Amino acid sequence: MNTIGLDIGTSSVKALLVSSSGEVLKVCSPEYPFQTPKPLWAETDPNVWWEATQKAVRMLLDGMDPGTIGGIGLTGQMHGLVTLDQKGEVLRSCIMWNDQRSFAECQEMTSIVGKEEILRITGNPVLAGFTAPKILWLQKNEPDIFVKIDKIILPKDFIRYKLTGEFFTDVSDASGMSLLNVGERTWSNQIIDQLGWKKEWFAVVTESTEVTSKISSIGAEATGLVAGTPVVAGGGDCAAQAVGSSIVEEGKVSVTLGTSGVVFAQSDEYRVEPEGKLHSFCHAVPGKWHLMGVMLSAAGSFQWFKNQFAKLEDKIEKEGGANAYDQLCDQAASIKPGSEGCLFLPYLSGERTPHPDPHARGAFIGLSLRHGMGHMARSVLEGVSFGLNDSLSLMRQLGVNPSNIILTGGGTRSNLWKQMLSDIFNSPCTLVNAQEGAAYGAAVLAAVGIKVKNSVEELSMEWIGETERISPGADVEIYEKMYSHYIKLYPSLKDHFQSMSDLG
Repeated sequence: MNTIGLDIGTSSVKALLVSSSGEVLKVCSPEYPFQTPKPLWAETDPNVWWEATQKAVRMLLDGMDPGTIGGIGLTGQMHGLVTLDQKGEVLRSCIMWNDQRSFAECQEMTSIVGKEEILRITGNPVLAGFTAPKILWLQKNEPDIFVKIDKIILPKDFIRYKLTGEFFTDVSDASGMSLLNVGERTWSNQIIDQLGWKKEWFAVVTESTEVTSKISSIGAEATGLVAGTPVVAGGGDCAAQAVGSSIVEEGKVSVTLGTSGVVFAQSDEYRVEPEGKLHSFCHAVPGKWHLMGVMLSAAGSFQWFKNQFAKLEDKIEKEGGANAYDQLCDQAASIKPGSEGCLFLPYLSGERTPHPDPHARGAFIGLSLRHGMGHMARSVLEGVSFGLNDSLSLMRQLGVNPSNIILTGGGTRSNLWKQMLSDIFNSPCTLVNAQEGAAYGAAVLAAVGIKVKNSVEELSMEWIGETERISPGADVEIYEKMYSHYIKLYPSLKDHFQSMSDLG
């Protein structure tokens, strides 16, 4: 039987049709906007996701028998606050993962529950992106909406509700709400009671491979799916992407080079970084956890550099020459490792891991008259790689010792960058054949849920294979020396970043 993976993303729904052997048969991805009605705000009407989902599924099913679909797996953007009334109608636009309005509520919630207790129970400090402080913001600022709340669900689980009429979530997605006892994989009655909220608001929480519900007659009419088709719990997008990249065993680590950067490690036990510098969440692999470091500007830093400084390279590309990014990488490759003492701090959007500081800023350090475009391009790639190594170093301190690191994301198109990462991590790095990210992971979870295989680990071994391996080279030592300088820069500049933030 085929499975469908649905990824309810920030700007599109990605729908994947996957065969029983793991082959991607078809991909559809209708797009939609999100709104920023005020500075630091980010919102979307959940009904827009539902409209796009209907379109995506109907496009997948065009020309095929819907009876061949054995199950649906769900994933999507984490942390979003979707509120429903007693009739199941949306009360207001979803406050999304990238909304930063609830900074004061984070402090308030931490004060109510206690910093140490929050970290012990949830594995993370309370962050503005998480769901609970958004609920607190709603309670304080929109009381007329707050009093009408009957259900609070996450973005992918709104789609589950529209497909099935049922309210379920999974442990990996729920981990990002600041309301789950992550070690025990259940809602924290302690936190919910201390905040004065109702347990009935929250969906039933399950492991990610469990069949939670089935397509209803209403869901079938809307999408073209067969009523009764199983819907599997699924997972948050980071956990689902990890499943889709074969990060399903202790010791496996992935690094995703997208606009942001994510370092993800499976853990067979619940581990918490003592200062909360790493995220500790339940994994989508049943009974397992994961550690995660998030860099806000990874490949996004290189994109910024290209957009701001590579005017000549852009001109050459527009005139039919080489891609501007490839030109920059060629220039960077001509420069010796270490960029002749030029270091780049990649904090263009502030930072999350290991420095949760919205005031942190990017910087070139060590510039001289000798430095040109090639030096600066290379230093950007090196600086981002050092920043990712910050997360990996914290994981290693907690006993995570990867045998190799799987690389995913657009940045993996650069041979220079892949080799640089292997050298800086001092670890073999590999690429795998599964390149569809979280949606593919959702399809894997669906396949396990309907018993194509008995476990995520078994199915991953069969469906996902290595396509390329990069081994550390001769530059490991020079990068160790450069990294020793890099890690001293943020502590030295932190106070300056804070005092300069008022300047714009």
